[in-house]
Order: sequence, then C-alpha cells, then structure tokens
Amino acid sequence: MKELKIFGIVIVFTLVLYWGVEPFAHSQMHKHVEGDGFAYSDLKAVTVKGDAKRGETLAAACIGCHSIEAKSMPAPMNAVASAEAYGVNPPDLSMAGALLDEKYLTHFLLNPAEVTKSKHFAMPPSAGSEQDAADIVAYLQSFAPKEVKPKEAYEFACGRCHANRYGNWTQIGDVPKTKSNIKTGVDLDALKFQGNLGIYQNKLADYMGKLPPDLSIIIRARSEHFLETLIEDPQSQLPGTAMPRVGVTKEGFEKVREYLEETGDPSKPARESIGKWVILFFVGFTILAFFWKKEKWHGHH
Repeated sequence: MKELKIFGIVIVFTLVLYWGVEPFAHSQMHKHVEGDGFAYSDLKAVTVKGDAKRGETLAAACIGCHSIEAKSMPAPMNAVASAEAYGVNPPDLSMAGALLDEKYLTHFLLNPAEVTKSKHFAMPPSAGSEQDAADIVAYLQSFAPKEVKPKEAYEFACGRCHANRYGNWTQIGDVPKTKSNIKTGVDLDALKFQGNLGIYQNKLADYMGKLPPDLSIIIRARSEHFLETLIEDPQSQLPGTAMPRVGVTKEGFEKVREYLEETGDPSKPARESIGKWVILFFVGFTILAFFWKKEKWHGHH
C-alpha cells in the first residue's frame, strides 16, 4: 500500500502544479482580455430595416473595387494590380452577408476606419445614411450561401493578408501545381506565380507597415481564447496593430478556427480519439504491476 500512497501524492502534486501554478504564471505573464462574444457592443443597434432590392442598386458602386462572384460580377483588377492600387486586394463580397455581423457591416459601410479600429484602413464610406447601409446589407444577405466551408471563411476573413503554407495558401490564392519545361528544366509558371506573389507581398507590407505573419501554426502557438479575442478586436490583444477588426460572427470565427486546426493541427482528432485508450492502458498496467509486485514480494517483508 506504500507504493499506492506515494503514487497518490505524486498525482496530487502534479495536478496542483498543472492547474494551480501554471495558470497563475500565465495570468501574470499575459493580461486577460474579456471577450464580447462577437456582439460588437460598442456599436449602436441598427434601427432601420433593409430593403434588398434598393440595396442592389446602391451596391453597384461596390463593384468598382470588389467582385461578387455569386452574381457573376468579376473583379475589375486581379489581385496584384489591386494591391498596387490599394495596398491589398479587396475581398469578393459573395460571402459577406453570411460571415459578417449585420450590425458591424452596417456601421462599417458608414465609417470603415472607425469601425475597423485601424488607421491603415483606407476604404472610404460606402453609404450615405443608415438606411442606405441597411439596404446594402440586406442585399448582401439575400444571396449569401447558407453554408460556408472553413477554407472559404479563412480566405474571406484572413487570406488576403495572411498566408498559410500548411494549407498551400498564399495571399493571392493556392500555390498552383505546375511542371518544369522538359528541355530547360525551368518551371516558368511557378516563377511567374512567385514573382506576382512577391509584388503583392511587398505592396501589402508597405500598406500594413510589415508583412502579416503566416498562420500555419497559430492554432498551436496561441490559445483559442487569444485567437477569439484577437479576431473579435485586434486592439484588445495587440494595441496599435495595423490589423483591422474584421467583423465576423461567432459562427464565422468557428469556421476560421476549424480551418486553422485542419491545416495546423491535422492529427488532433486522431490524437484525441486514442487518448482515452492510452489512459486505460496505463490504468490497467498500474493494476497489473501492483499485483505482480505484491506476488513477487509476498513473504519477504
């Protein structure tokens, strides 16, 4: 029984260290930020009802910079040309109505710089009144998809600034599969893509102050709470950052998080599924070891 007592003391001591000391140390090293549940409480409630039909007319001004692929409206420029003109490629608006919070989007159309909390955000106001903004939002929601895939959410919310090499994603799209020329051994298509990517990244770095980081392993480097509060309000975790507040809903964040897990921690499901069996093995092994020891030491005390 002495061994079991020692084992119990070790378990208690380990748990105290893990659930007592470690969280305390973390709280001292990193400030705690309270989340808002993606409610955007700093923005006032929208008091008008949007008219999608009228919003379609007003949204015609948006396609001067944005594409709406869901409505067969292509972008006026490719990603590289857009970055050379604006610093970053404006997003396609097909999923805006599905991923962005309605209240946030309405106020964003009225005052983008204030709502995004970013000095670097240069987009001008797109609506003259709250009614105009609500009408555009209603229009964007009218054709938004009911279901958005995790990668689509990432591309919309993060992918124009952040690469994800584990997901084969760059700021201008997926890395294409190309082949080298048989005679020269040179892959001209790959070189062209890398050249365009370099131009885009240089323009983006100039626009944002520096090139935004690759997010391949962010899901393992940071806690879920950090990621949630960062995406909800970047200034809460990184005061002074050039990263704008994107305005995604709680569901939109979950889609982004799911994609980050798929690319940055693909073994998590298998690891979690086998975890219980590993614990059961050690429990069984401990029991067998105890009885084996008891049998071998029987009569020697």
